[in-house]
This record gives sequence, C-alpha cells and structure tokens, in this order.
Amino acid sequence: MSYRATFRVWRGDASGGRLQPYEVEVNEGEVVLDVVHRLQATQTPDLAVRWNCKAGKCGSCSAEVNGRPRLMCMTRMSTLPPDEPVTLTPMRTFPVVRDLVTDVSFNYAKAREIPSFVPPPGVAPGAYRMAQQDVGRSQEFRKCIECFLCQDVCHVIRDHEENKPVYAGPRFLMRIAELDMHPLDAAAGAGIDRSRSAQDDHGLGYCNITRCCTDVCPERITITENALIPLKERAADRKYDPLVWLGSKIRRRR
Repeated sequence: MSYRATFRVWRGDASGGRLQPYEVEVNEGEVVLDVVHRLQATQTPDLAVRWNCKAGKCGSCSAEVNGRPRLMCMTRMSTLPPDEPVTLTPMRTFPVVRDLVTDVSFNYAKAREIPSFVPPPGVAPGAYRMAQQDVGRSQEFRKCIECFLCQDVCHVIRDHEENKPVYAGPRFLMRIAELDMHPLDAAAGAGIDRSRSAQDDHGLGYCNITRCCTDVCPERITITENALIPLKERAADRKYDPLVWLGSKIRRRR
C-alpha cells in the first residue's frame, strides 16, 4: 500500500531559509529517512542531510519531525497522520550548516571539559572487579548513541543561547553522573569532586528536571530519574549536609 504525502522540508543555511513543500510517494513500512532519500533521488539531489547506519545506533539523522526532535530512521511513517503535511526542520538548538544539517560541535566541546575516568591506584586494568549491582547503576548510560536529541530539546539551551557557555546539557551531566557512580573511579583521590564540578562548572543547577530529555531519548535511557536527580542529590549532600562534609574531611585527613 502506498500513498502520496506532502513533506515540508526546511531548505537554507546559516543566513536563512524557508520550508519547501514536496509531494512524494510513501510505501508501507517506510520511515521518514526512506522518504528523504526518495526526495534526494527524484526531486532534490542537493538536499543536505546526515545519516549513516539507518538502524538507530549512530545518532546521525537527528532532526525535528513535526516539531519534535527525533531520529528520522526510527520514525515510522505509519505513526504520522497520512492526511497531514510532514514538516522536517533541523535541530533548533544548534546552528544550521545547510538544510537539515546542524553544527553540533558544541557537544564535543562540552565532552572535552569533563575529566575522564580516573583508574584506581595500584590496580592493573585487567584486575578491575565490580559487583553487578554497582555496574548496573551506570551501565544504562553507556547506551547513549550521542544523537544529541536530549540536548536539542533541553529548554535551558534551546531557548537561551546565553546559557551555553555555562551549561553542559543532559547528555554530559549524565556522563558526569555515570563517572560519579562508578565504583572504581578514583577522581576524589586525584582532587576531582565530580558532583561539585557538575554544579559549579557544568550548570547542574540550571536543570529543573522537566523530563523532556528522557522523553525524546531513542535508547530509552531514564536520564532524569536515574542520572540527573541522583547527581543533584549528591551535589546537595556534599555541599549542605554537615555529616557528609565531615566525612569527606576525615577521609581526606587519613
């Protein structure tokens, strides 16, 4: 079964652009990216779009479908109203390069600001041992494919460009939480307080846990409840709880 659909695709570059309408054939079982490829093949070969695996694992084809951040390769046409136009626009939070392609270098810059895993002293890499329940706490976060949809939907930077220098966004606050929960991370011994850094250096306080990042994650990572809220609790404990503060001083003195 096939039908004709109207696609309104944003065409332009950093200087500006507009929505361009196209009539295109849609076949049963197709996803939005299939239709975009058909547009390139039949009507607009110069349409710029990123894609790679077409299997929901590379995170390349992020865009906004009818105003919602999605992976085009994971958005089935059968989930969209067939009698309404499908509007494709680039991710709004990042600068447009051309058409549906955006400059996501902001995210790589934020990734470089986060100190990496600090190996435990005196333990060789092959000798790391962890309980499965400790592994499970942060293993979920390793599923991230860096599509940056959570970054795109986060209103802290989506609606406030001025926050970008001081706010890492949910993807990288989740990375800090992952490291802070790692049972073998020896960052504290190296003078790195991850939860304090999340608050002071990466803007954790800007997050008001609206859960929009969790809602758009194609890997269904529970970013808000499992990463951001626990990280906020740790940051608050270490800053305001007198017993936690005292314990940190005792350990440091030893």
